[in-house]
Amino acid sequence: MHSLIMPVGGWVQPPSGAGHAESPDSKRRIKSLLDVSGLSDRLSVRSAPAATREELLRVHPPEYLDRFKAVSDAGGGDLGQLAPFGRGGYEIAALSAGLAVGAVDAVLRGEHRNCYALSRPPGHHCLPAEPMGFCLLANVAIAVEAARAAHGVRRVAVLDWDVHHGNGTQHIFYERADVLTLSVHQDRCFPPGYSGDGDRGKGAGAGYNINVPLLPGGGHEAYRHAFERIVVPALRRYRPELIVVASGLDANAVDPLARMQLHSGSYRMMTRMIMEVADECCDGRIVAVHEGGYAEAYVPFCAHAIIEQLAGENMGVEDPFLAVFEPQQPGEVFNALQRRLLDEQAASLGLN
Repeated sequence: MHSLIMPVGGWVQPPSGAGHAESPDSKRRIKSLLDVSGLSDRLSVRSAPAATREELLRVHPPEYLDRFKAVSDAGGGDLGQLAPFGRGGYEIAALSAGLAVGAVDAVLRGEHRNCYALSRPPGHHCLPAEPMGFCLLANVAIAVEAARAAHGVRRVAVLDWDVHHGNGTQHIFYERADVLTLSVHQDRCFPPGYSGDGDRGKGAGAGYNINVPLLPGGGHEAYRHAFERIVVPALRRYRPELIVVASGLDANAVDPLARMQLHSGSYRMMTRMIMEVADECCDGRIVAVHEGGYAEAYVPFCAHAIIEQLAGENMGVEDPFLAVFEPQQPGEVFNALQRRLLDEQAASLGLN
């Protein structure tokens, strides 16, 4: 399945079907499922303007933005690692970042308790001066900085449940205490070989970065225990004024770019747990910003479950995959090992 991202040629045969993994189809299918279930009619669905250059410059240096724009205008290319784009890529990425900015602004203005930004391209791998892993602009970081500038927010928690490590977000806030970054991801998946459990911030940011690498093959129980023992206690200890979720849906059981075992009920569970913390700490203020997720047939069910939970609705959508995915969950031997590792990490973090 990695022929979805590897350059075609030599020994690599082109994939059949849609082609590149980061296609718009999964996002289109999310919107379609929201429409046919009737959930769209119960939501405030809106767009947002593209992020301005001023907003982008709070995270990205002008040299990077200028280079990105020039290559985009010339027809596209790849300025980093596995982050190709075509003509107009700069404007599309700015619009994606703008959706995140707009969602955060709407929540902080009190227009909504929570929002889901269906952004594309994703952003959590993007470094200040280099795109990476399909990510061209650091959407979440841009939105956080916009919130700080416009609303004076002092403490933001960024929870990344994308199956791949949120290395870009971590890098941007690594030496700061005003943003708590948590990444729950498949161990050593992407960036290749990275785990990160010992990387906890630096300088003023020491203790404000938490990575929770999970064993490949982990499923619902692994994530439930990770949230109960680490994520939720860390959020309660930090008491953020806003929680931003980097909502990658590629930990699902059939994603081609990972090896985890989540299903739509898992994403519903994680959303419910975060909402409970947000009600305690920040008047329910949550913004979920869409990141990865490459199983086009299944990503919509995961996103629909999240948005239903955020909206407090139940549209009666039946996930046809549950009958397959739930019996495939890891057994007790695996779960016991994963729980032990998580308990050890929680103890090392001083979390009870």
